[in-house]
Amino acid sequence: MTRVALVTGGTRGIGKAISQALKTAGYKVAATYAGNGAMAKQFETETGIKTFQWDVADYEACQKGVVEVVASVGPVDVLINNAGITRDGTLLKMSFEAWRAVIDTDLTSCFNMAKAVFPGMVERKFGRIVNVSSINGQGGQYGQVNYSAAKAGIHGFTKALALEGARYGVTVNSLAPGYTDTDMVAAVPPQAMEKVIAKIPVGRLGKAEEIARGILFLVADDAGFITGSTVSINGGQHMY
Repeated sequence: MTRVALVTGGTRGIGKAISQALKTAGYKVAATYAGNGAMAKQFETETGIKTFQWDVADYEACQKGVVEVVASVGPVDVLINNAGITRDGTLLKMSFEAWRAVIDTDLTSCFNMAKAVFPGMVERKFGRIVNVSSINGQGGQYGQVNYSAAKAGIHGFTKALALEGARYGVTVNSLAPGYTDTDMVAAVPPQAMEKVIAKIPVGRLGKAEEIARGILFLVADDAGFITGSTVSINGGQHMY
């Protein structure tokens, strides 16, 4: 049986690696994107993975978007809540708009998307949901009260929903990447990046493909006894 996987923010960075890894593993994959249509089109051409555009912070858009995915690709068996943004700044300088944007996109989106696919998973007695958190949701980060709060909230959301899904064969887990070689991390100034790498015991940034391998482990059909857990892939930087 071919499983259908939906990856939010699935055309760039870690999301792109997850989408590609799932397709290679035999899943039918759908990937969402927010606004970069040209990059999404290029991704679709290169990978053959269907892309869908909507704002994961918009509840109604998520409900309509999932209906479109189901009609085009099939009922969603696997949901990867990967979409996320940053709007960094200290609390003294952070606007409410910057706070709200990150909370809505990084955390509320998990509710929006789960609300759209969870009932079908329960009905079919199978589902895999993985919420992508961050090392900074585990340990905090200066200048990221919004991002750290959103990513920390994912862990509570994950554990509570895991309790709801367990009896129906629906597992819910989170995956917390450390600093990974993506465009988001590449934007960090070189001197600051040197300090970051110096704190990683393995002495390097992670690779998006390494994060994707963790996803494949959690969504496998035979991973049904793993739920409510957090898998940390961070090179030993934060052991929690």
